[in-house]
Amino acid sequence: MTVALMWEARAVEGRGEELLAWARTQRLAREPLRRETFRAPQDRVLVITWWDAPYDAGLPELPEPDGSLASRAVHRWRFEPVDGDPER
Repeated sequence: MTVALMWEARAVEGRGEELLAWARTQRLAREPLRRETFRAPQDRVLVITWWDAPYDAGLPELPEPDGSLASRAVHRWRFEPVDGDPER
């Protein structure tokens, strides 16, 4: 099964590029199948990682950035595919 983990943070105003650079340099305890990093208005950064694991598996996640870099706590979500997944 494939599991997607989403990590989304919002930078302190004007520090979006720093948050993006920080997120891109964070290493996980092991490599996911795939990892993508996005940015959005309001200095938001989104990282999605894909894993070959059961939905409830213990998987490495990006940490919280320093409080001086993020304007709020990180939002985290876990998803499983529903369409086009031959295992379903």
